[in-house]
Amino acid sequence: MNILAIESSCDETAAAICRNGREVLSDVVLSQADMHAVYGGVVPEIASRRHVEAVGGLAEQALAEAGLRREEIDAVAVTYAPGLIGALLVGVNFAKAASYGLGVPLIPVHHVRGHIAAGYIAFPELEPPFLSLAISGGNTLLVDVRDYTDMHIVGASRDDAAGECFDKVARVLGLGYPGGAAMDRLARGGDDSRYALPRAKVEDAELDMSFSGLKTAAINLIHNARQKGETLDEASFAASFTKAVSEVLVPRAVEAARMLGRRTVVAGGGVAANSRIREDLTRAAAENGFQLFLPPTALCGDNAAMIGCQGYYEYIAGKRAGMDLNAYATLDISRG
Repeated sequence: MNILAIESSCDETAAAICRNGREVLSDVVLSQADMHAVYGGVVPEIASRRHVEAVGGLAEQALAEAGLRREEIDAVAVTYAPGLIGALLVGVNFAKAASYGLGVPLIPVHHVRGHIAAGYIAFPELEPPFLSLAISGGNTLLVDVRDYTDMHIVGASRDDAAGECFDKVARVLGLGYPGGAAMDRLARGGDDSRYALPRAKVEDAELDMSFSGLKTAAINLIHNARQKGETLDEASFAASFTKAVSEVLVPRAVEAARMLGRRTVVAGGGVAANSRIREDLTRAAAENGFQLFLPPTALCGDNAAMIGCQGYYEYIAGKRAGMDLNAYATLDISRG
């Protein structure tokens, strides 16, 4: 089954052709990072306009690279939630038009379900059930993946997503947007014990997380150093901050897997590309006897291949959408 997949939830426009949920025939992504860098973050209106300009051409490019004709497409899958509402609507409306024009089913896909499905692309042997740590710019979730379309949140950030914190702290440091990769590079040369930063706990919800206090403490530390004319060891600060984020994420992933009786842990999303977090997850998995699946960094960011992969399993489960499909800025993954 050949699925044309469209992803436009934030500032990447992407199109892909996937076959039977595991094989990627083509995957093209157009990043808008340079356009938004001057503003220090994503400007929703600019993102939406750029999606409008790019999505049709990318779909044609994906078809060409896959070596397929339009009549060989069996379904269209699209990210419809969560994300920037204007950006999502561009992808949804294009997908509806493509579905109608091709006379094939339309499959709505939850963006975070797509990040989880990236593991199926990277590891053909991976099958549910497993515990997923889904960590990105907009979401930080611990998800019990019981089956390909049966997912339940067991832990989440109560406020900021981990990726959002990386971006905001990086901006204050002057590293630009997006900040996650720049923080990762900077941290590799630093002393992660140099700066004391908080790790929050949520009372009566041991698997939930909070990053707003860490973000505020980190930004205040930077501002205070500058106001006092003190030299900030930026590499050690980045390393200390990354350590703090990892020490919130990793122990909770381990505890969630233990509580659920899962022996397999899968990480996904842009923050799963962070080298320190990958190292800590690898170490924790070995110490606790879990099997860990970490997709390559190219599959951690937003892409349409993951949407096409998850779209296949949604299709098998009977999920379809009509021409009245809408986009949603927020949506629980269990309803996706």
